[in-house]
Formats: sequence, structure tokens, C-alpha cells
Amino acid sequence: MTARIQRSFDLLVGVHFNSKFHINVYEIELFFNVETESIKEQNIALERIKYFLNEVLENSILCEQSKDKVIHDYLNAGMKVCTLPEEPYDQIIGIMLLVKCNAIAEGRLVVTDISISSRMSDGVSCSHSLDDNMGPFFDKGWWEESSTKINNGLINSKGKKIVRLTKPIQDWSDIFLDWSTKESKLEEFNASEVVFVEFGSKTEK
Repeated sequence: MTARIQRSFDLLVGVHFNSKFHINVYEIELFFNVETESIKEQNIALERIKYFLNEVLENSILCEQSKDKVIHDYLNAGMKVCTLPEEPYDQIIGIMLLVKCNAIAEGRLVVTDISISSRMSDGVSCSHSLDDNMGPFFDKGWWEESSTKINNGLINSKGKKIVRLTKPIQDWSDIFLDWSTKESKLEEFNASEVVFVEFGSKTEK
């Protein structure tokens, strides 16, 4: 039996859009299928997603990946940059999160649907599901990796110069979120909430 859960997130990030910098607030609703019977793995998968959104993506700047000079300027200012294959419309961010969160959860939880709205979208919500066309996210990139990467590390500028991006990569074991994490360490790391989804079992007669 597959259990269904959902989780809401708020996200504050910068966006570089139409040659301007904006601060945007996103409201995100994720809907999951629980695909593992291990409560520990359920908790770890959700904590990974929370960590990625709250600690890695929060306060970064979302920018289309071909804008080399803009990215370089943000990096020189000490900012985290999340690069996207298209301009950071809400639809693009929603699809990116659907793909990335599934990569992070590694099959223990499966994000089947996402709903995203933002202050800049004037109350309009965008919804996506696994059955939808993933568009530019069919291509290989950091979004398909299970790490905390938010960019591809190296990009080519118009002058063919390699620009190294800041990479907030952290091994999951460093923050007690690898699959072999002991329950005591997971409880120590997780101070806010856990998921408890138990699958039905047959009672022996």
C-alpha cells in the first residue's frame, strides 16, 4: 500500500528577471507518495528536502544560466547563485523543484505533484505533476543529482572563459542525512518534525 502525504514550504529568494533583481516569496505545496516501509528512510528523505529548501536554496539568487556577467557579479558580491536553463518564471521553478526533490529523496518519497505561487505572480498558482512535460529539465544538469548542488559548477562565458560558481555541496552524511544514519543522530538533527507513516500488515491467526 502506498501512503500519501503533503508538506507546505515558504521560500525567500532573489530572482534576476528582465535585467533586474527582485526579492520574491514563494509558497510551495508538495504532494508525496511514500515508497518505503522504513520510517527512518521516510524521515531522512523529508529532512533532505527541507534542508535543501531552507538551508541551500533559501536566500540564493535564481538566474538564467547563460547570463554569465550577471552571475559573475553576484558571485563577486558573495551571493549564492542557482542557475536555471530558462528565466525564473514560477512554472520553471516549480518543475525544477519537482525534479530536484525527487532526486534528493532517491525513491524513498516520490513527489507526484507540486503547487507553487509567489508574491510576483499576483496570487496565481502553477501546478505540475510527474506526468507533465519536464521541458528543459529533461536535459542533464544539477537538478537530476541527489546532492545539494544548485548550479553546474562551471559555465562558459561568451569569451569562452570558465567561470567557477559557488557550490554549496555537502555530503548528506555530514549532516546525518545519509541512509545509514542511526536513529539517535537523526533525532538529534531533526528538532522540528518527523513523518510517521506505517504500512498495514496482516495479523497472524
